[in-house]
Amino acid sequence: MYEPEELIRLARDRRASDVHLVCGVPIRLRVDGSLRSLDTEILTPADTAQYAEALAGQALERIACIGELDLARTLAGIRCRINVFRQQGAFSAAVRLLNDEIPALESLGLPPAVAAFPEYPRGIVLVTGETGSGKSTTLASLLDRINHTKPEHIITFEDPIEYVYTQDLCAVNQREVGRDTASFASGLRAALREDPDVLLVGELRDLETIETALTAAETGHLVFGTVHTNSAADTIDRLVDVFPEARQQQIRLQLSMTLRAVLSQQLLLRREGEGRVAACEVMIVNPAIRNLIREGKTPQIVNTLLTSAQEGSVSMDNSLLRLVQSRTISPETAIAAAHDPQYLRRSIQY
Repeated sequence: MYEPEELIRLARDRRASDVHLVCGVPIRLRVDGSLRSLDTEILTPADTAQYAEALAGQALERIACIGELDLARTLAGIRCRINVFRQQGAFSAAVRLLNDEIPALESLGLPPAVAAFPEYPRGIVLVTGETGSGKSTTLASLLDRINHTKPEHIITFEDPIEYVYTQDLCAVNQREVGRDTASFASGLRAALREDPDVLLVGELRDLETIETALTAAETGHLVFGTVHTNSAADTIDRLVDVFPEARQQQIRLQLSMTLRAVLSQQLLLRREGEGRVAACEVMIVNPAIRNLIREGKTPQIVNTLLTSAQEGSVSMDNSLLRLVQSRTISPETAIAAAHDPQYLRRSIQY
């Protein structure tokens, strides 16, 4: 059995993004989006318990009450996000390897319009996508750009803290849910009395958090957040649907006034079969999109993105098409990831 630090070094050497420790199977690494087994023996309950104790330390006692534990720590000089949990009476763990340093925004291969997000004076900017799509890295790069270019106050609310910022022009306060504050909502409410310029909310997932984020944006703050959705239109619907029907029109109005941009991203395997690249949908909110949000006509947002390219907007399917045309990803990969596979098939044939 590998020591935890030895295992993390091995995972980094093999370009793994995650390590999975599950009783009854060998250690598994996620490389380029797929799980691969290490040439190790099958893990026993005693093995996974030993790993859980090594990864969680004294905090392991909390699992007896809540069943799982989120934390972040540095192993072998590599920052890791760790979730330890119980399943079928045994311990399991998932370890996400993070970059040693916050990558420069330009290095992420994002659409050009994203470079303007740190310059917004106020409003809400959302980064969306499924788990493992690079949302945390994108947000860290956006905030680090602000940190190095503006003398402002940044407060983040994370669960757990992943990237640690080096203080530069900004004063940066990073608060971890469960350790530094009880919840996203309570921390965000308190932040409005802490003279912030920029706020990062790790996840907009409940009514109180969304409502407070909207209030923060209305009162002149720049708010970044994440939502687990795959498109700009789905993001609007997800936020609105959290609220009772009687309040949904009010929320649409607030969103139409405060939302500045939505970046939806997914990571796809490169054509050569090694490494991944980001495919991105960008919605820059203009008057036409504000009207659609206000009137509840979110299905029409995709068509508006197609006519707003000069403002930096791009649909996910057109982003995929560009990656195919540049021979970055295969047509099969693009079609599997498309919102409208028929549109993409027709476009690729041309």
